[in-house]
Amino acid sequence: MQPELRESTGSERERQAPAVGEAPIAGDSPRTWREWVRNLAIAGGVGAVLAVVGAMDSGSVPLVKRLLYWVPLMIGGGLLGHVMSLAVAKIPKASVNPWLFGAILSLALTLPATFVVWGYTNVMFGTQIPLEALPGLFGSVLFLSVAMTALMIVVNWPGRVTHAPAPGAPAPSVRFADRLPAKVKGAVIHAVSAEDHYLRLHTSKGSELILMRLSDAISELEGVEGAQTHRSWWVARDAVESTRRDGDKIVLVLKGGAEAPVSRPNVRALREAGWF
Repeated sequence: MQPELRESTGSERERQAPAVGEAPIAGDSPRTWREWVRNLAIAGGVGAVLAVVGAMDSGSVPLVKRLLYWVPLMIGGGLLGHVMSLAVAKIPKASVNPWLFGAILSLALTLPATFVVWGYTNVMFGTQIPLEALPGLFGSVLFLSVAMTALMIVVNWPGRVTHAPAPGAPAPSVRFADRLPAKVKGAVIHAVSAEDHYLRLHTSKGSELILMRLSDAISELEGVEGAQTHRSWWVARDAVESTRRDGDKIVLVLKGGAEAPVSRPNVRALREAGWF
């Protein structure tokens, strides 16, 4: 099984697959049904919480009716957000910057969502919210749009990537190499993993700990082809020897024996980039 995976990886690299992490939440490829179920479940769960706390002055309404109001409304908002995200994903800078993507999506989503909330509220509660109240309603919907978009970005966006120089370009100076302790100085960096406030360096000369944040380390690893496969792991692409499954999870087996987990948001991105 594993040798076949490695052969597949090689053929994918020859095709120059797109870089990991360069696809936004809603890219061109379809989501898996598990992703859809998870995201809609999150939206429905948030709707249930809003119903229980009586958000937006709905506390005086019976709980069952509040649930019938908030849960479908949030799930519908999630579906509308997906449609809007397809358009936002076509903006080049937004497609690779999660927070720019989120800011544009939140603003783009809020206007149509405000009218959806206005109409659905009138139908559910038999009210007639005047048009003059729409600016205030817009503010409340904007707050929810920002919160939900941020949540979905955290849940769905792949980790950061680092890049090797283009073929024929001079070898770059990788700043992180200067941080290697004396014991592993000059070693090939296979991976970096977070352990509390420290980073464990997995190298061709063994492992060592240094005091540093993973986000800062990834910035300094630019020049090495790699990806953040998990919130606590960055892995060099050339260090991957094989992959294995641990239940429904994928684990990367690295040179030297270390094993790096792959979080769900990164599975599709890594697969499409030819890592496995």
